[in-house]
Amino acid sequence: MTDKEVLLTPQGLKKIEDELEMLKTVRRKEVAERIKQAIAFGDISENSEYDEAKNEQAQLEERIMKLESMLRKAKIIDEDEISTDSVSIGATVKVKDLEFDEEVEYTIVGSAEADPYELKISNESPVGSALIGKKVGDIVNVQIPDGVTKYEILEIKR
Repeated sequence: MTDKEVLLTPQGLKKIEDELEMLKTVRRKEVAERIKQAIAFGDISENSEYDEAKNEQAQLEERIMKLESMLRKAKIIDEDEISTDSVSIGATVKVKDLEFDEEVEYTIVGSAEADPYELKISNESPVGSALIGKKVGDIVNVQIPDGVTKYEILEIKR
């Protein structure tokens, strides 16, 4: 990983801290128990249960290291400092898709917190980066895989 700071909202920080706590306490114990059970089956040189448990342990430890690294590099976005004058990280933006005549609300977050299913889009994504710095009433052209789409910014809020 690079030394790039990780932008997080307070909710995103809590989500990462909760996941890390669960991985370190609950999941580590579960995986250790699976390894212990696999060893009990006997010869570990040809024991697929042991191999699977060890692989799971490696993946678990890798995820823990990644989350700890994210927390060390975290820069928390102060909700009181989020401007409603222009789109910034942490802001919720209501836009109108001019092609489909639909309104949608996106929350602009750092890449570590992005979740398209919750309409949380990264400031580094095509839509997020196109919206950053724009104001209510602006028409924004966004390059997407299918071509260019246009959004009108209707509202910016915290």
